[in-house]
Amino acid sequence: MIRLGLCCIFRNAPIKFRRTTARYLLSISKAKREEHLATICMHNADALYRSLKFCAANGIGAFRINSQILPAKTHPEAGYDLDKLPEGDRIIARFKQCGAFGRENGIRTSFHPDQFLVLSSTDADVVKRSIADLEYHAMVAGWVGADVINIHGGGAYGDKKSALRRLAGVIRGLDREIGSRLTLENDDRVYTPADLLPLCMETGVPLVYDVHHHRCLPDGSSVEQTTEAALATWNREPLFHLSSPLNGWEKGPCRPHHDYIDPKDFPDCWKGLDLTVEVEAKAKELAVLRLKKGCG
Repeated sequence: MIRLGLCCIFRNAPIKFRRTTARYLLSISKAKREEHLATICMHNADALYRSLKFCAANGIGAFRINSQILPAKTHPEAGYDLDKLPEGDRIIARFKQCGAFGRENGIRTSFHPDQFLVLSSTDADVVKRSIADLEYHAMVAGWVGADVINIHGGGAYGDKKSALRRLAGVIRGLDREIGSRLTLENDDRVYTPADLLPLCMETGVPLVYDVHHHRCLPDGSSVEQTTEAALATWNREPLFHLSSPLNGWEKGPCRPHHDYIDPKDFPDCWKGLDLTVEVEAKAKELAVLRLKKGCG
C-alpha cells in the first residue's frame, strides 16, 4: 500500500500555521512575549488537528509537520519551555489529541528540520545547537506520535569521509528519543545514496530515499538498486520523497520543484510496496490528491 504524504502547508484549504520571529519576541516585554507565544502555539496545535482531519477526510495517509510549529523554541534568547507559558499544559494536551487522532485514523506524522541543523559540522557550537533542535523535535514527536525526524548529511567541508565519520559519531551519542526517530536523506548537491547507505547500515539510521535528488545527483546506482538498498535500512514502514522538476529533465536546472508530480517520475519499483511517499510539490494538497488518483 502506498501512503501519500502532504508536506507542512496547504495551497487552497483554509488551514494556516502562524509564525513569529525572535527579533519581534525580544522587542516586547516578557509577559507579552509569553502571551504571544502561547496564542501562536495553541493556534498551531489546533491547525495541526485540522490538518490531520483534512488528511483523514481525503485519504491522505501522512503529514509532515512544520518544524516551526513551536516558533523560536530553541532560540538562545527567545526560546522557552512550553509548559511554562500561559495554559501551556492545555497546549500540550492539544498536541497529544493530535497524536491520538493520527493513531485512530492511520495518519503517519514526520518532521524535516531546517537545513541549518548540521550534525557533521566542524563547529562544536553548531553541533550543540543542532542537537538541541533535535531534542525539541523529539519532544513534540512524542506528543503527536511522529516516528521520523529526517535530516540531511550537511556539508562535506572539503573531506567527505571525515564529515561522515563525524556524523556517525554524533549519531551514536544521541539519546533514544531522537535516535529511534532519526533518518538521513540523500541531497542534490553533496551526499548521494551511495555516500549515506554505509553509514545508515553502520548506525541503524534509515535512509529516506529522495529519488528526485538522486536523479539530480546520480551515483551510478539505478533507482531499482537504490530502492532495494534503502528498504533494507528500515525497521518500520519506509518513507521516501518524490518530486518533479519545474523545467523538466531536459530544459534547465533539475533542482527546482514543480507544482505537481509527473506520473512518469513515480518509480515503477515503488508500486505495490508498503511505503510512505512524501510529495514535495508546490501545489501541496492539490498535488497529493491528483497523484492519489493516479495511484488508484
